[in-house]
Amino acid sequence: MDTRPTAIVYTGGRFHTSDAKTGHGLVRGPCRYAVLALVDAESAGRDAGEVLDGKRRGIPCHASFDACLAALPTPPKYVVVGVATSGGVLPDDMKQALLPLVQRGIGVVNGLHEFLSDDPAFVAAARASGAELVDVRKPKPRRELHFWSGAIRSVRAPRIPVLGTDCALGKRTTCHVLVDALQAAGKRAAIVATGQTGWLQGIEHGFVLDSTPNDFVSGELEHAIVRCDRELAPDVIFVEGQSALRNPSGPCGAELVLSAEARGVVLQHAPARAFFEDQERLGNRIPSLASEIALIGMYGARVLGIALNQEHLAERDFEPMRAAVERETGLAAVYPLREGVARLVPAIVAYIEGAPR
Repeated sequence: MDTRPTAIVYTGGRFHTSDAKTGHGLVRGPCRYAVLALVDAESAGRDAGEVLDGKRRGIPCHASFDACLAALPTPPKYVVVGVATSGGVLPDDMKQALLPLVQRGIGVVNGLHEFLSDDPAFVAAARASGAELVDVRKPKPRRELHFWSGAIRSVRAPRIPVLGTDCALGKRTTCHVLVDALQAAGKRAAIVATGQTGWLQGIEHGFVLDSTPNDFVSGELEHAIVRCDRELAPDVIFVEGQSALRNPSGPCGAELVLSAEARGVVLQHAPARAFFEDQERLGNRIPSLASEIALIGMYGARVLGIALNQEHLAERDFEPMRAAVERETGLAAVYPLREGVARLVPAIVAYIEGAPR
C-alpha cells in the first residue's frame, strides 16, 4: 500500500518547456508524493509520461484544476508547483490559480524563491482552511546550518559530482541513471541532492544550495555527504550539480569539487546549445568542452565521461555529435535518457576502485 501523501503537479502550460524541470523530475520519479495527475493546459488529455519522453506512467494531464478535481475520487493533500522559473518567481497566472485550492483546504508545496508562507492572502486562506504551505527553498534557521570543518576527510566513499556546462541540462536525472547503472554493476551508489527537486523526489541526503547563505554552502554540502556515507555506506556518492562553473547568472560547481574533495567528475553538456540558457540576447556563449575539462582539472579533478543532453538534435545527428564530442575530449559520451550510461561505467568503476580511501 502506498502511504505517501497524494499530490497533483501543476505546471501552468509550461510542461513542454525547460521551466518545468521540477515537474519532469516528479513525473519520471522518484517522488516523495503519490502523483495522481498533472495540471497543464498544453498537455491536457494525454499521459504526462508520454508527453515528457514517450513512456506512459499513468499520470493523466488535465487542462484545469476544476477538471482535475472532478476526475479524482478524493481531493489530493497537496498540489506541487512543478516549475523552476528564472529568478524563482511564481508567475501571476499560477499564483491566481493556486489560491482557490488553498481556500478549499488543499496544501501547496512550492520550490520557488517566492514564498507563499510570506504572502498574506495565502497565509489567511491556509489559516482558515487548514491547508499546509510548504516552501522548500525557505532557508533553515542559522542554528541548524553547518560550517565546513574538514569532516569530509572521514568519508570513505569517493565523491563524483555531475557538473554541467549550463543549467537545466538534466544533471539530477543523470545522477539517478548513474546510480541504477552502478548498482547493476555491483556497486552501492547514492545521491547527495543540492536542489529543491531532489528534496521533492525524496532523496534522503542533501540540501538546497541556492537557499543556503553563501558562508554555509560548503558546510551543508560536507554535512550531507558525511551523513550519506555514515548512514548508507555506499561505494560511490554522486553529487547533483547546479548551474555551471562559468554561467554568469549563477556560477556554481567549485564547491562541489573543492569542499567535497572530489577527484572525479561526470560532465553534462548540450551540444546543440550555443548560449547559456536565457542569455542569447547577451551573446553569452557556452565555453568549449575542452576548456571546461581543463578548468575542472585546475580544481584538482578529472572528467571521467560526458553525459549529453539531446535537446534540439535530430535523430540523424546523435551519432555524429557523439563522435565529435569523443574526438574533442578523448572520453566516452552517452545520451542518458536515450541509452543509459553503460559506456561510462568502466571508467567510473576504475576510478572508484583506484580512489584513495
